[in-house]
Amino acid sequence: STKAPAATTAATAPRSGVIQVQPLQRADMQPSYKQNLGLDTIEHGFYGSMMNGIGAVAGFFGQLPFCFCCPNPYKEVQQGSVGLVSRFGQFFRSEDPGLVRINPCSESLKIVNVMITVCPIPKQQVMTRDSVSIGVDSVLFYHVSNPYRAAYGIADVRTALVERAQTTLRNVVGARTLQSLISDREQVALEIQEIVEGTAEKWGVQVESILIKDIEFSKELQESLSSAATQKRIGEAKVIASRAEVEVARSLRQASSLLATPAAMQYRQLDALQAMAKGANRVIFVPMHLDLQGTANL
Repeated sequence: STKAPAATTAATAPRSGVIQVQPLQRADMQPSYKQNLGLDTIEHGFYGSMMNGIGAVAGFFGQLPFCFCCPNPYKEVQQGSVGLVSRFGQFFRSEDPGLVRINPCSESLKIVNVMITVCPIPKQQVMTRDSVSIGVDSVLFYHVSNPYRAAYGIADVRTALVERAQTTLRNVVGARTLQSLISDREQVALEIQEIVEGTAEKWGVQVESILIKDIEFSKELQESLSSAATQKRIGEAKVIASRAEVEVARSLRQASSLLATPAAMQYRQLDALQAMAKGANRVIFVPMHLDLQGTANL
C-alpha cells in the first residue's frame, strides 16, 4: 500500500529531457482572406443566365462520383494558398484553404500562394564609387499580403520584384566605396530592402528581407587586397617590435643608472665570486682593485 503513491508520483512528475510542445494557436496559422463582395445579384443578360443554369445542372451531376462526363464543381485550395473566384471574368469572392464550390460554366478559380517565397536575384556586375568592378549575389524573401493586388494588379509579381531589386541594388552599391560595401554589408541590404518595400506594397507583396550572399572580385583585385592586408599586418608587427625594443632600452637604461654606484658594483663583484666558488674550479682570480672589507684580517 505504501508503494502506490510513489508510483503515482513518478508517473505524474515531469520527465527531464522531455520536450514540451505547445498546441497550435489560431494566431499562428494562416490568416483568413475569405470575403464576398456581394456581386451574386448582378445580371449578365440572357446569355449569362443561361450559362449559370447550364453550369448549375452540370455541376450537380459532376459532383456524383460515377458521372465522369460532367465537370466537378468542387475545387481544392491547399494550405498556404488563397482561392480567388471570378464570374465571367469579374472577381467577386475569395476563399480560404479547403473545398470550394464554383459554377463550372460561368466561374473560374485562381490560386494565389501566400507562403514566404525565396527568390534568388541573379548576380549583378556593379561598379562601385571608387571604380572597382564587383559581382554581387543576393536573395529576396517575400510573401503575398494582398492576393487581389498580386493576382490582378500586376502581370508577374515575381519578375517585377526581381527587376526592382536588381535596379535598386545597382544604385545603392554604385553609390558606395568597396571598403564601405564590405564592412557595412547588412546596412546595404537593409537600405535596398527599404527602397523595394515601398513599391512592393503597392503590388500586394510584403518583403521579409533582402540578403547579400556574396561579393566577388576579380583575381587581380583579390591578390591586391591580400597583399595590402599582408603588408598592413607586417607593418603592425614591426611597430609592436619597435615599441618592445624601446621599452627594453628604457629598462636597461634605468638598470644601468641604478648599478652605476660603487656599492652596487661591489655587490655585483661579491655575487660573481660566490657563483665562481660554487663551481668545480679550485683557483679563483680576484681583481687587484677589489677593495673588500675585512681583508686585513686574512
